[in-house]
Amino acid sequence: MSRSAFHQQQAARACAEAERLLQQREALGPRWLSCVAGELYQLTPAEYAAMVRRELQRLSTS
Repeated sequence: MSRSAFHQQQAARACAEAERLLQQREALGPRWLSCVAGELYQLTPAEYAAMVRRELQRLSTS
């Protein structure tokens, strides 16, 4: 599968995952960052984890 095809196939899922993680920020408080880091570390494949990380960054700055 090409990188472009993978991105198109997983974009909505990555966005939903990033939104889910952001929704936990208030409840987790200062522990949020380490919890998110742990969850990102467990995501596979690495390309998908990178997509979620980029979505988190995009959503955090909007």
